[in-house]
Amino acid sequence: MSETFWLALALVFVFEGLMPFLFPKQWKETFLKIAALSEGQIRFIGLIALVFGLVLFVVF
Repeated sequence: MSETFWLALALVFVFEGLMPFLFPKQWKETFLKIAALSEGQIRFIGLIALVFGLVLFVVF
């Protein structure tokens, strides 16, 4: 279990690093647009991501 967790975390870092590495300008613009959202909108996006991740976790 521990090894799987660290491998999954490593994969998250790889995917999170792809956009700023390959497309820094577009990533920065997107990040600024996200920062301009209200806290409620950001929480909703976080909730959707959380639910999606949990569904994937249960399915697989």
